[in-house]
Amino acid sequence: MAARAKPLPMPEPRSAFSRASLSDRLIVALALICTFIAFSPFAYAALTSLKSEWKDGSILPFIQFEPSMQNWQTEFGSGGPETFKALRNSTLISLGATIVATSLGTLAGYGLARFKYGIGNRNLVSWFLSQRFLPPVATLIPFVLMFRDLKLLDTLPGMVIVNATFTLPFAVLIMRDYFADLPSELREAALVDGASEFTTFMRIALPLARPALVASTLICFAFAWNEFLFASVLANRDWKPYPMLVAGSDTVRGIDFGFVTTRMLIAVTVPVILSLMVQRFIVRGLTFGAVKG
Repeated sequence: MAARAKPLPMPEPRSAFSRASLSDRLIVALALICTFIAFSPFAYAALTSLKSEWKDGSILPFIQFEPSMQNWQTEFGSGGPETFKALRNSTLISLGATIVATSLGTLAGYGLARFKYGIGNRNLVSWFLSQRFLPPVATLIPFVLMFRDLKLLDTLPGMVIVNATFTLPFAVLIMRDYFADLPSELREAALVDGASEFTTFMRIALPLARPALVASTLICFAFAWNEFLFASVLANRDWKPYPMLVAGSDTVRGIDFGFVTTRMLIAVTVPVILSLMVQRFIVRGLTFGAVKG
């Protein structure tokens, strides 16, 4: 009787990482390095904000310390009224500038995408784009002179106007590109059915442009929230935003880095939370039509 053949051993399953090619491993390694570089400033700021005092002589001064919530307690304790007032100012200024810039930018973007103008749409788009290359300090003195005559210095309307002026190009360019990539057949069908141009914009184009609208809104809000140059000149008492509070964290003994990092973390928390909440809309709004042939 012939001997029964032994079954061949089954190969051991390999992990996905072991099956990956060299190029895939390099991409993963590069992504990890970029992630570390991006998050290291925030990790350093978080560690620094937990230091109540600085001591020399330790081998690893960034790790060897006793954590303390003193900086956070001071910020929301004795410095609470000033902190909450600055946060309120930043919120109102950013919301007002975002509403103005997004509203005007959406209308301008739709007009540039659907209509032709005598001076050329390309020239108009280039003009809006050039506003981002204009150094803001070049317009600082004209704003001061105009706001002085209009009595808008250190006021909420004045801060909203100046922030909306410099965030408007983002909304115009983002919305214009999104509206231009929408199928023109939708607009033509609505016009054939008897809808006006404004009705077509409100009921067809605008709902479809929701991702771009969310993306432009968040970008305008983030830039208005982080504005410092104009605030340092146009609002020096009643309507100081939170970035001015961060810049004024020095003491008579020098810069208190623990206090500065605490305020910096508070300043970046609001834009980060908003970005995480509407992340899918941002990606879709900024990449719509990017792979269109």
